[in-house]
Amino acid sequence: MSQTEFNDPLWRQGISGAQMLFVAFGALVLMPLITGMDPNVALFTAGIGTLLFQLVTKRQVPVFLASSFAFIAPILAAKGEFGLPAVMGGVIAAGLVYVLLSALVKLRGPSFIDRLLPPVVIAPVIISIGLALSPVAVNMAMGKAGDGSVELVPYSTAMMISMPALITTLLVAVLGRGIFRLVPILSGIAVGCAIAAVLGVIDTSAVDQAAWLAVPNFVTPELHWGAILYMVPVALAPAIEHIGGVVAIGNVTGKNFVKKPGLHRTLLGDGLATSAAGLFGGPPNTTYAEVTGAVMLTKSYNPKIMTWAAVFAIALAFIGKFGVALQSIPVPVMGGILCLLFGSIAVVGLNTLIRHQVDLSEARNLIIVSVTLVFGIGGMVIGGKEFALSGISLCAISALLLNLVLPGGAGWRKRDAEEA
Repeated sequence: MSQTEFNDPLWRQGISGAQMLFVAFGALVLMPLITGMDPNVALFTAGIGTLLFQLVTKRQVPVFLASSFAFIAPILAAKGEFGLPAVMGGVIAAGLVYVLLSALVKLRGPSFIDRLLPPVVIAPVIISIGLALSPVAVNMAMGKAGDGSVELVPYSTAMMISMPALITTLLVAVLGRGIFRLVPILSGIAVGCAIAAVLGVIDTSAVDQAAWLAVPNFVTPELHWGAILYMVPVALAPAIEHIGGVVAIGNVTGKNFVKKPGLHRTLLGDGLATSAAGLFGGPPNTTYAEVTGAVMLTKSYNPKIMTWAAVFAIALAFIGKFGVALQSIPVPVMGGILCLLFGSIAVVGLNTLIRHQVDLSEARNLIIVSVTLVFGIGGMVIGGKEFALSGISLCAISALLLNLVLPGGAGWRKRDAEEA
C-alpha cells in the first residue's frame, strides 16, 4: 500500500467521506425508525461512535460504525416493558460487554473468543435474531404496526407499496453495478416513498412545520436490571460479527488489524461507541459491511475518510427537517425492505454453520442449536415479573451455558482436523 493513498487532498477526502455515509445511510436510519428512536440521534451517535473508535484504534482501521440490527428484537421487547430510557441503560451495559471481551482478548489472546463463543453457539443466536423478527417485517409490509395490533395503512395499498420496495432492493442488490450496488436499501426506500407519495400515503405536514436547525431528541438513560438483561446477552453475537468485520477490512486493505492496532483495541472502540450511543439515546453501534464493500470498490483505504463521514453524520443530525422527513417514511416501505434484511440476518447464521463445517449429526452440536433456536424463535420466558429472561437474550445465554456444560467442546474442530 503506497503512502500516497494517505495524502489525499482534503476535498477528495471529504467527497469520499460523504460517499461512505451515503452507502451506510439506508441501514443507519432504518434501524432507529423500526425501534421508534430519533434517526437524527442515530446519525449523531454513529458519528460520535466512529470518532471514538478511531481514537482508540489510533485511526488505523478504515471502518464506519452505525446502528446495529442485531439489537432490534431486545430493544422492541425492553422498550415495551421498561421504556426507552431503560433501554438506553441496557445499551450502555451492552457496550461494556465489548469492553470486557476486549480485556479478555488482551490478557489471553484472540483465540480465547473462539473457545468461549464458537460457531455452534453464535450461529443459532444469529439465526434466531433474524427469524424472531420476521413477523415484524411481514406485519409492516401489510400495513400494520410491528406487533400486528393496528392497521396503519389499508392492506391493498400497503402491498402496492411494500412489494415494489422489496423488489427494487432485490434487483439493485443483484443487478446493480459499482457504487450503486452498495445502496439497495436506499434505492428501495426511494422507490417505495415515490409510490407512497403517488398513492397519497405520505404526510409531509410535519416536515413543513419542522425547523431547519434543531437539537436531536436525546434521551437520558436509566439503569434497570430487566432492560439490561434483555440487552447484554445479545451483545455476544455482534461481538463475533465485529471480529469478522475487522478481518474483512484487513483483507481488503492488505493489513492485519487483528495484530495492529489489535483486536482488543477494535473491540474496545466498538464497545465505547455503543456505550456512548446509549448515553445520548441512540441505537448500539457496529461496523458496517456495506462501507467495507465501498472501501474495496473505491480503494479508499485512508482512515481519515471515515473521519469525514462521521463529521457529516453529526452535521446532518442537527437538520430538523431531515429527521422529520425520515420519520415520515411509510410503514409498508420499511416492511418490504425488512422482509429481505431480517431474512439476511438469519442467512448469516446459516452461513456461519456451513462455513465452519459444524457437524450437526453430533448430539452435542444438535442439542445446542436446537434448544437455542426454539428458545429464541418461540419466545421462551424463564423467571417472574421482577427478574425474567426471554427471547433472544435467553437463547444467547442458553447457547453459552450449553457449550460450557456439555462435554466435547472441541468436537467440531476435531472433525475438521481429521478430515484435513
